[in-house]
Amino acid sequence: MKTFDFAVIGGSYAGMAAALQLARARRNVLVVDAAQRRNRFVDAVGGSSHGYLTQDGRAPAEIAADAREELMNYPSVEWLHGTADDAHVTSDGWLGFRVGSETVRAQHLIIATGVRDELPTVPGLVERWGRSVFHCPYCHGYEADAGPIGIIAASPLAQHHAIMLPDWGSPTLFLNGAYTPGAEELAAIARRGTQVEAARIARIDGFADVVLQDGRIFTMNALFTQPRTFLSSPIAEQLGCSLEDGPMGPFIKVDEFKATSVPNVFACGDAARMAGNVTLAVADGAMAGFGAHRSSMI
Repeated sequence: MKTFDFAVIGGSYAGMAAALQLARARRNVLVVDAAQRRNRFVDAVGGSSHGYLTQDGRAPAEIAADAREELMNYPSVEWLHGTADDAHVTSDGWLGFRVGSETVRAQHLIIATGVRDELPTVPGLVERWGRSVFHCPYCHGYEADAGPIGIIAASPLAQHHAIMLPDWGSPTLFLNGAYTPGAEELAAIARRGTQVEAARIARIDGFADVVLQDGRIFTMNALFTQPRTFLSSPIAEQLGCSLEDGPMGPFIKVDEFKATSVPNVFACGDAARMAGNVTLAVADGAMAGFGAHRSSMI
């Protein structure tokens, strides 16, 4: 059995940021990581991370690798590759869980497991996720080069893309039967200059070509859609952490110091906010590290 002052489940940007604060407080820290970063699909096609100060345009895998190297320079940090499961509060108030055949106990736990994205069922969309299909204009809108942008509606949240994306290019909102905008909404979209196309989509071809069922083809520089998100790990639910229903999916409810509803359990990153990006994940992780450390002194 491994025993630690702090355990961080999830070794991506938020988890490493949390662990770094604890390591610098000279505390004993375990990081458990299943190597399933949410933006790993961008790495698969040689893409870049955008909008992260001092790291703009770098491959996400390079940023993560550098962060891990820096973190592992601290002697009080241990890294365990695997998936955490069977989380529970022990009879003496510790937090326990398993990683494969390994049993772990920690006095404080930080959940930074992220979310997984469920895309609308449009043929060709999943294969282009992270390459020419995105969800965050702030992360990927600039690279559309102020050209044509397609919005694949998956829910009424598509309205927000339709209102926002004209700052990055010339958008067309493809409703694809996902929802029917009202007159007021259509007027707001029109004022922003976004076109609306009601015909159903047959498939996505090429880099970002939207092929409609009536045969028309719209060639786009980028596509945006609204994935439904789900917690990547059952850890929070196993421990009984309260969840909130966000517009994109459920997330872990936390306070200003990232404390959950379960004593000595904290959460950060995409798993604990309505929506986010790398910058916000790092900030959340640092705050979770602060919060967990402060709670250990009470």
